[in-house]
Amino acid sequence: MSSQRVTLRDVARRAGVHPGTASRALNPESRHLVKAETAERVRQAADDLQFHPDPAARSLKTRRSYTVGVLLPDLNNPLFPPIVRGIEDTLGRHGYVVLLGNTDNDEDQERRVVEGMRSRNIDGIIVATARQRHPLLDTVVAADLPVVLVNRILDDPSFPSASVDDQRGAELAVDHLVQLGHRRIAHIAGPQDVSTGVGRLRGFEEGLRRAGLDPDPDLIVVAETFTRNAGRTCMAALLQSGRSFTAVVAGNDLLALGCYLALEDAGLRCPDQVSVVGFNDMPFIDQLRPPLSSVRIPHYEVGTAAAELILDRISDHRAPVASRVLPAELVIRASTAPPVQL
Repeated sequence: MSSQRVTLRDVARRAGVHPGTASRALNPESRHLVKAETAERVRQAADDLQFHPDPAARSLKTRRSYTVGVLLPDLNNPLFPPIVRGIEDTLGRHGYVVLLGNTDNDEDQERRVVEGMRSRNIDGIIVATARQRHPLLDTVVAADLPVVLVNRILDDPSFPSASVDDQRGAELAVDHLVQLGHRRIAHIAGPQDVSTGVGRLRGFEEGLRRAGLDPDPDLIVVAETFTRNAGRTCMAALLQSGRSFTAVVAGNDLLALGCYLALEDAGLRCPDQVSVVGFNDMPFIDQLRPPLSSVRIPHYEVGTAAAELILDRISDHRAPVASRVLPAELVIRASTAPPVQL
């Protein structure tokens, strides 16, 4: 095989089209301008010749890097891979690649990651780390960099977002437990500086009120982080408080896993003595013993929505701000049961 670089003209010649047509056919953003049959012929010719478009040349022509940054708070959280997959698949169809950055919820690390992304001339950034007061977002906006929030919302309506109806999801969890006969229900809430923690706590309290039950502040514990260890600590505190309860709604599945551990530490069984509901329905959560009832969110679709929103912002910074709120549903498994009648 010749070592000479295959060019776009070679592809066009093989496909029997003009180089301009070949260029449009190979560009996801302009492919719709070419007949489907012609585009497929060009694609096949490119595959046969092992042609790979030069991203640097494309970037010079369009003044774009065709790279989008994605900022995550914790890569170890199983919630995020399917969301990122939705982002990558959607952006990939438009010729973009994703640059991932993990912050470990550390503001200094987050600042370094964003600076590194900006030095690589990203065209936009999808942020899963947003807190209610987040100065870095102001910095990014001041730099005229398109921003979309994912799995987060802010009170500030100027930020597009792709999220889930957290409040309704928590209400579904409470409704299920009430229907089983539970009346003393505890809540291990997520951090209250992020929308997921706030919305789920609000939904928990509203769900109780709709059932004619008054939220008991002594049965609500706010975790510092959405982690297993935080859930274990909070559940242990509830058990040691002496307050009676027969069920708990956890702010996410990792907190629920911590509940399992604390119950085991105390010699208690789930759901025989305490029912547990999680939130997010993470992959493999059905493999726990007992399998965890959890509020399911459409992870992949959330990522897809975020990618579509960032493409809109890149195309037109001044387009109307749009947000998408996807529905949640409760998946009932063996971690919830009617309370034991004493």
